[in-house]
Amino acid sequence: MKILANPVVLRATVVFFLSTFAFVMGLIFIRLLRKSITEEADVSAPLPTLETLPLHLYNTVIQQLKQQKHELQVQSQAEQHRARTTETFSHAVLANLSCGVLVFGINGLVKTSNPAAKEILGFASTTGMSAEDIFRGAVIERDHEHLSAARPHDDATDSTIDEPVCLSDEVDAVLREGSNRRQVHSEFETPAGQKRFLAVTVSPVPAEDGSLLGVACLINDLSELDRIRRQQALQGEIAAEKALQLHTSLATISGYVEQLADNRDPALARQLAADIANEAAELDQTVGGFLTQNRAANTVAAGAGSTTS
Repeated sequence: MKILANPVVLRATVVFFLSTFAFVMGLIFIRLLRKSITEEADVSAPLPTLETLPLHLYNTVIQQLKQQKHELQVQSQAEQHRARTTETFSHAVLANLSCGVLVFGINGLVKTSNPAAKEILGFASTTGMSAEDIFRGAVIERDHEHLSAARPHDDATDSTIDEPVCLSDEVDAVLREGSNRRQVHSEFETPAGQKRFLAVTVSPVPAEDGSLLGVACLINDLSELDRIRRQQALQGEIAAEKALQLHTSLATISGYVEQLADNRDPALARQLAADIANEAAELDQTVGGFLTQNRAANTVAAGAGSTTS
C-alpha cells in the first residue's frame, strides 16, 4: 500500500494496465477482421465445375444418364414392336378378306388395296391410281334400293334422276363433298374385258379430330348372283311361255275329245285319237324338259348361294 501511495509507481501501474487492455482489444479486433474476410472469400468463391467435382459424383451422374438412355431405348423398342404388330395384323386382315378394299387418300389416289380388290378389278396394282382410272366410266344402277336409301330425293335430284352417274363420281362425292356412306351397284369391265357386277360401299375415313383422311371402298363381286338373278328372270319368262303352251295344248286336246265324243266315223275317231296322243306326247316332252331345266337351275343357285355365304 505504501508502494501504491508513491505517485510514480501508481502512474506506471495505470499505464501498464491501459497498455495491456489496448493490446487485448487489438488482438480481438484483428481476429474479428480476419474472420469477416474469410467469410467474404467463401461467399465469393466460384461454383464447382465438372473439373472440380469429385470423381465419384461424376460417375454417379454418368450412370444415371446411361440408365435413362436405356429406359428410353426400351420404351422406344416397345412402341415400335406394338406398331409393327398392329400393322402386321391389319395387313393380315386385309389379305384374307374375300371382298375387295380400296383406300383413297385425300388427294384422290389409292393408298392401300388388298389382293381381293386387285383380283376383282383385274389390276396387278392399284396404288397411285384414281377412282376414274380404276372404274373407267362404270355407271351405277338406279334400280337398287341401296341407292335410293343412300340418297334422299329432292327437287334437284328428281330433275337429274335419269342422268347417268359414274361410280367414280360417288367416290368423289364422299371425298370432296363430305357426303355420308353410299351403297351402289354397277356393271364393271376389267382391263381384260371380263364383265362383272359389283356392289360397292363408299365410306368416309375420319380422323380423331373429325377431319377427313380419305375414302374406303368395300367391293363385292356379285357377278354370279346377278347371273342367277337374270337366269331366274329368264326362267320366269320361259315358265309363262310354257304355261301358255300348256293351256293351248289342253284346249286342243279338249277339242279333240269333244269331236271324238260326237263322232261315229271309225276312221275319223282313229285320226282324232292319234292327234290326241301326239299332242299329249308333245305336252309331256315340253313339261318334262322344263322341269328338268328348272331343277338344274335351282341346284346351281343353291350351290352359288352357299359359296357366297
